[in-house]
Amino acid sequence: MEAPAPPGPAVGAIGRGMAEEAVFYASPVRVLVVVPTYNEADNIERVLGRVREVLPDAGILVVDDGSPDGTAELVEKAAVSLGDVSLLRRSGKSGLGSAYRAGFAWGLERGYEAFVEMDADFSHDPAALPELLAPLEHGHEVAIGSRYIPGGSIPNWSWHRHLLSWSANKYASVVLGLGVADSTAGFRVYAASILRRLDLGRIRAEGYGFQIEMTYRSKQAGASIAEVPIRFVDREVGQSKMSMAIVVEALGLVAYWGLGRLFGALRRPWSGHDAGHGPDAGHGHDRGGGEQSTGAGASSATGSADPLQTAPPGRRDGHRA
Repeated sequence: MEAPAPPGPAVGAIGRGMAEEAVFYASPVRVLVVVPTYNEADNIERVLGRVREVLPDAGILVVDDGSPDGTAELVEKAAVSLGDVSLLRRSGKSGLGSAYRAGFAWGLERGYEAFVEMDADFSHDPAALPELLAPLEHGHEVAIGSRYIPGGSIPNWSWHRHLLSWSANKYASVVLGLGVADSTAGFRVYAASILRRLDLGRIRAEGYGFQIEMTYRSKQAGASIAEVPIRFVDREVGQSKMSMAIVVEALGLVAYWGLGRLFGALRRPWSGHDAGHGPDAGHGHDRGGGEQSTGAGASSATGSADPLQTAPPGRRDGHRA
């Protein structure tokens, strides 16, 4: 039911030790936990209850893509007892990235200052939320729950699945110059300041690709990024939404953005002060004439279209497991 300038670009790992149990956490800023759902009736009430235990003052927004299993109705029921739980109903399955973009826009309109991304299936432990939010208190604008820094783990994964995931993250980090160990991670926090500097309407990817793109664009806009170790576990109840098509889309988009980054670097020596003609030029600007990016990584001139404007169409069905 509907409820009424950072440090320069930096990436760091914060090894605080893993959260063992839920603790009461009073955030100094207004927090909105955004939870996309599609057929999560088996999990949604429990996960909302656990989030409320850990973050008693946070707002929770469930973005439901027309789940036929009654997920939305269960959210409305839980909202009565938990309080400050809102539901954004959508008519059909539109993808993970689309769900988060809608949730971010909803929260920015209502003055929230920190935005948590998390799954509804307990692969992201609500007990880790205080540690994930902590970097924002120290000036970071993005905090990523990382499986691939010391202290992070993925129990029960086969070695080949682990290798595939690690390799994909390494590939994205090298090709895009991210300096992030786990850019595909879906358990993360954004400060409102970086979401305002990004043009969310130009973020096109879904699934893994959405997480990579948000990391890439945040760094371009000058965000300071911290990684916090987490324990990622597979869902115990319900059906995974991950597919090979989503993985292929993400890898293809990384290659596409990487080529744009390479061509932009090759053109700079010949363009002198005309920096607005690179493939990534002007992404941080609000094309509607609103707030412009002041981040160190953003271009100061407009120019030819960003590769994302003309990115080849990919699968938009991106809810992750």
